[in-house]
Amino acid sequence: MTEGLLACLAGLLVGSFLNVCIYRLPRDLSVVRPRSFCPSCEKTVAWYDNIPVLSYLLLRGRCRYCRQPIRLRYPLVEIATAAAFCLAVATLGWTLAALEFCVFSAIVITLIATDLEERILPDEFTLGGTALGLVFSAFVPLPAGVAGLLLPAGVDGRWRSVAESAFAAVVASGSIWLVGALYEKVRHREGLGLGDVKMVALIGAFLGLPGALLALITGSMLGAVSGLIYIVLTRKDASTYELPFGAFLGAAALAVAVFGKNVVAWYLRLGA
Repeated sequence: MTEGLLACLAGLLVGSFLNVCIYRLPRDLSVVRPRSFCPSCEKTVAWYDNIPVLSYLLLRGRCRYCRQPIRLRYPLVEIATAAAFCLAVATLGWTLAALEFCVFSAIVITLIATDLEERILPDEFTLGGTALGLVFSAFVPLPAGVAGLLLPAGVDGRWRSVAESAFAAVVASGSIWLVGALYEKVRHREGLGLGDVKMVALIGAFLGLPGALLALITGSMLGAVSGLIYIVLTRKDASTYELPFGAFLGAAALAVAVFGKNVVAWYLRLGA
């Protein structure tokens, strides 16, 4: 019980910082200085108005000074991060695997929010996250796959895991880049941003190739269906509507991180 509460508290604090990144990184602002401020009136937010979730509820979702609405995204990101951290500790304990899931979920939650709000996937989280995924793979081994078969028999298991992570990042992101390039060549307009390609590399580095491909397929289906429904309901022009694909990809990646092993095992049983 105590461990879960500590993980939840850590998630709320990390989520609060992620909100700073979500607002500032797309605007090329420092995430360190100045202190938190209201985007509408630019007044500095006092510490007692910056308590995760609680301050939003006490202020009834409005700035203390200008009374402009505070985005619902702020408490949602904090709650989502706290839930992810709590889930990690509850299922994996205080282990490196739990830390890896916490880091991965925090990165993906941030990317979902920036893509929904600004249609931007910051390099600090996509490329930086890919590097972190490679580092974690040395300590939290990925299942053996194609990359391991290409290495000499004497290579240490840790380096085999790193190779799997790197292979998944390159192959998964390369595949989606190729699809985007073919679409642009046929339709003569961009169908996929480089941010999405980098995000797929991040997912591959953390989840391995099977997990990345499963997330890619699930995210594509989810995005296609949701986008179509949104276009029909709002009567948007399908030829100009920019789908926040990274948000759907991120949601699918989180689902795969939690349930992916069971899904892959079920699929393999079907194939057998």
